[in-house]
Amino acid sequence: QVQPVESGGGLVQAGGSLRLSCALSGRTFTTYTMGWFRQAPGKEREFVGAITWSGSNTYSDSVKGRFTISRENAKNTVYLQMNSLKPEDTAIYYCAARPRGSSWDWGRYDYRGQGTQVTVSS
Repeated sequence: QVQPVESGGGLVQAGGSLRLSCALSGRTFTTYTMGWFRQAPGKEREFVGAITWSGSNTYSDSVKGRFTISRENAKNTVYLQMNSLKPEDTAIYYCAARPRGSSWDWGRYDYRGQGTQVTVSS
C-alpha cells in the first residue's frame, strides 16, 4: 500500500519559516513525481509545487521564490521549505505521488496524504 505521510506543520509568525516533510512508503520512491497542494478554509485545493523523479521543480506563482521543494531518495522523503510565510499561506498542506511526470491537477495523483495544518499568524 502506497501512502504519503506529511509532518512538520504548526503555527508560525508572518515572515517566518517552516519545513514540511512527506515520507512515501510502499513503493520505489525514486520513480515518482511528488506534489504539494494546500487548501485554505472556504477555498478549493490548489497546487503548490512538484518535483519529478529527476529533480525538476514546478511552482505556483503564489509561492515561487519563497517555497522550495527537494527530495531525499535514500529516505523516501520529499520536503517543502517555506520561507517568508504570509497569513494567506495558512492552509492544510497535502502531499501526493504519481508514477509519471509533474502535474498541477490533484486528481491526477494516484496516492494522497491526509494533510498537515500550517497556520501563519500576522
